[in-house]
Amino acid sequence: MKVLWAKSPCTANEVIEVLETRTEWKPKTVRTLLNRLAQKEAISYTLVHKVYAYFPLVSADECVKSETDSFLKRIYGGAFKPLLVNFLKEEKLTPEEIKELKNILDDKSK
Repeated sequence: MKVLWAKSPCTANEVIEVLETRTEWKPKTVRTLLNRLAQKEAISYTLVHKVYAYFPLVSADECVKSETDSFLKRIYGGAFKPLLVNFLKEEKLTPEEIKELKNILDDKSK
């Protein structure tokens, strides 16, 4: 998805070229992934000169929200507080990050 968000439309070969520098995936794996993403309606394609050109149907923000919701449901039963408490206990935060979190929580309480 990141490849398509960065530049689209892209052919399968263009996606494969980008991913071969980042992963060890075989071309067939990339093509299978593109087909599955199309079946799930996360991407679509057009036929240009007998070649499929893929483009995203969902934004990066929509994808992040969906994955976050899915993670919360699977791991924390949909509850955000245990995730936040666990995160805050385990992570070392900079003073700037703490200030930003406080501002977000202050905004939520208004």
